[in-house]
Amino acid sequence: MTTSTPLHDYSATALLEAYRRHDLSPVEVIKSVLQHIDQWEPDLCASYLLRPDLALDQALASEARWRRGEPCGVLDGLPVTIKENIATRADPMPLGTLATDLTPATADAPPAARLQEAGAVMICKTTMPDYGMLSSGLSSFHPLAKNPWDLSKTPGGSSAGAAAAAAAGYGPLHMGTDIGGSLRLPAGWCGIFSLKPSLGRIPIDPPYTGRAAGPMTRTVGDSALMMQVLSLPDARDSMSLPYQTIAWDQWDQGTGFLRGLKIGLLMEAGCGLTVEPEVKAAIERAARLLEQSGAIVEPLAPFMTQTMLDGMDHAWRMRSHMDLAALSPAKKALVLPYIQQWADSAAHMTGPQVFAAYSQFHATRLATVRACAPFDFVISPTAPMPAFAAELPSPTNDPLRPLEHIGFTVPYNMSEQPSASINCGYTLAGLPIGLQIAGKRFDDLGVLQVSRAFELLRDPQRPWPQPMTKN
Repeated sequence: MTTSTPLHDYSATALLEAYRRHDLSPVEVIKSVLQHIDQWEPDLCASYLLRPDLALDQALASEARWRRGEPCGVLDGLPVTIKENIATRADPMPLGTLATDLTPATADAPPAARLQEAGAVMICKTTMPDYGMLSSGLSSFHPLAKNPWDLSKTPGGSSAGAAAAAAAGYGPLHMGTDIGGSLRLPAGWCGIFSLKPSLGRIPIDPPYTGRAAGPMTRTVGDSALMMQVLSLPDARDSMSLPYQTIAWDQWDQGTGFLRGLKIGLLMEAGCGLTVEPEVKAAIERAARLLEQSGAIVEPLAPFMTQTMLDGMDHAWRMRSHMDLAALSPAKKALVLPYIQQWADSAAHMTGPQVFAAYSQFHATRLATVRACAPFDFVISPTAPMPAFAAELPSPTNDPLRPLEHIGFTVPYNMSEQPSASINCGYTLAGLPIGLQIAGKRFDDLGVLQVSRAFELLRDPQRPWPQPMTKN
């Protein structure tokens, strides 16, 4: 970083080096981040539980440790935001909806605990839509989250505030979750990097089929740094992988890592919305760059089907229908109407229909693993379109066609494979376009290494957006 770089724009790795040299203190950095958030937040609405005094107290404690030469962990003094559905002790967890009782959490969830143990300074929690069931920032509890590249557009979801915060410069490190694309979709639409790890690589509580927590950052290196901490074991996750020592510090193998890799190029999902021309062109450009660096890029035929996508959709509808049925009528009325309509459309499903719907989770898993088997990695669009209007709950704005945009992302939740989104270009209107990079199950490090190689190859990136509100 140059001396002219604002402190809130420093990468985590650059901040750590500055702390080691005593060129910067965590207090200086946290003050810069808080001032920057103060300029952005009236327009962006990315934060929840923003508590400057608490963050500064944590920064003072970190500053004292660095002065003694005794940092408590690899993230000591680094600003971090945490998605509000990741429990933090003594804080309420509304899950994006007015229907939730604001009961304080009794303990930190595993990702929050690991970040705290490593010395990260929590700046705030970040916003999400009702129950995390939308790919947008629309919420009955939180103000409408916006995309910093264009405030008329959505940041995506359900890790809406986290992606917006990363792109806007609310510090370098952000934590989100993903069950069908909720890390990668907002990452793609906000022009940042995010890794959805192999299922169980990052312990989470509560665990659920396909659910993963993951880092959201501006750079691949900062996500790799977070993985050193987030992948540590926690017995509360009954679906977590056995702990494995992984050389996360080997994330940068340069572009030579690509030589000889066999990469599948998936340009159509096989279901849902058609890939828009500007997205298609950007992904094809990314494929050429990888090929020019020695990768063997071959077309991959679509392996998802509309039956798979619809089945998973209907299974999730029934789950949400049961959740909403447990609420009082007054509480249920507080949930976004779109979510109510979507969930209640499952009310008349029969037992055999529910079984058939749930069977599509496994069918998707089998199809994804089979299709990816011939390749070391698979690349595709993260989403078939760039960011859509902020006030819409989904690109279709249709509760009976709500998931038509997740055909590229959801397969890897079901197959438990790691996949990432990295910016690969921009539309003529200046909106980011995400490239998804998927690897074999358990090869989280390989996905980071390919992502880093592409980060080095891609065309120059545009400057990060700046706040409109100036104090």
